[in-house]
Parts: sequence; structure tokens; C-alpha cells
Amino acid sequence: MNRMRQRIAQRLKEAQNTCAMLTTFNEVDMSNITEMRKQYKDAFLKKHGIKLGFMSVFVKAAAYALTDQPAVNAVIDDTTKEIVYRDYVDISVAVATPKVKPLFIHDARKNELAVEDMDGGTFTISNGGVFGSMFGTPIINPPQSAILGMHGIFDRPMAIAGKVEIRPMMYVALTYDHRLIDGREAVTFLRKIKSVVEDPRVLLLDM
Repeated sequence: MNRMRQRIAQRLKEAQNTCAMLTTFNEVDMSNITEMRKQYKDAFLKKHGIKLGFMSVFVKAAAYALTDQPAVNAVIDDTTKEIVYRDYVDISVAVATPKVKPLFIHDARKNELAVEDMDGGTFTISNGGVFGSMFGTPIINPPQSAILGMHGIFDRPMAIAGKVEIRPMMYVALTYDHRLIDGREAVTFLRKIKSVVEDPRVLLLDM
């Protein structure tokens, strides 16, 4: 095992041994975001030099939801038995297996990541959807207390205003440490993600 794989194995087992992990799920209608991406992707690429992807939307939504539910962004100090609430948000992104910050995504694809690059972060987003995953339960990245799992977008029949419509839907999962985060907070956090992604105007109105 190389150093990266050893660190991943150590952290995953540490999470199993330490956290009381529980996962809650929801589904997100991606219609509005898909349309927004289609409409603005060329202008976005021209101005910022990068493609407008769905991950950036979920990172923005997660940052917003973390400030609304600070327990999801907190951590238990197992030495002092204290809860540490952070006054900042530092989101890591899981690309394939390594959990890394967005800054390091290109390095991960080139296998140029250092073990130190996996450190830090207050919350992780894992995107198994890029491989076609429909459903899954991500594992917490210690010492964090929660992780958001994105999955694939699939057309499904949905009941909309009493009628059946085909919508692009994504299942999302939040695995959290139940020692710190209650079900109410976890569900509220995930619903906040859903509301922002389905209607970005929520951010503008601070709803």
C-alpha cells in the first residue's frame, strides 16, 4: 500500500471505530440547475476560464447550509470531550477516493497529491455520481462530523402539482456523527441543500 492508500485506510477505519455514523437521504430536482447551466455555461467559461459544473453549485449550497446548521460544521474533541464550533467553512471535495480540497482536484487526477493535502477541511462532499452511482452512504472523513454524498442524475417520473412529469433527479445522502448531530439538524441541513439547488433564489433572499 502506498502512503496515500495507507492514510485513507487509517481514516476510514478510524471513522468506523469512533463515530456513531447515521445516514439520511433526500432527492433533488435538478431541472432548474440544469437549465441554468445550459444557459450560462459558455459565458461562465469565457469569464472565469473554467466550466460550470454541478459540484460548484453543491459547494455553494453546502457552505450556506453549514452556516445555518453549525453543528454539522462542528467537531468533537475526544480528548477534552468538548464540542468545537467553527466560525469558518472549509469544504473538501472527494474526487474518486482521496478526499481533497477543490484546489487540489487537478493534482489528484495527475496522481500528484501529497498526504498532507488530505488534511484540514471542516466538511466533505463526495461525488460518486461521476461514476454513475445512484445511491450510496459515504463515510465520514475524520475529524469531520459529516459528509455529503452526491449521486448520478437520472430521469424519473415525479408527481408535480397532481401530474406526472419526467424530471432529472439526484439522490443526496448526509452521513453524520450522531454523537454530535441530531436527526433534526441533519434533516434540516439536507433540506437546505435541496432548497438551494432546486431554487438558487433562496441564496439571494437568504431564506
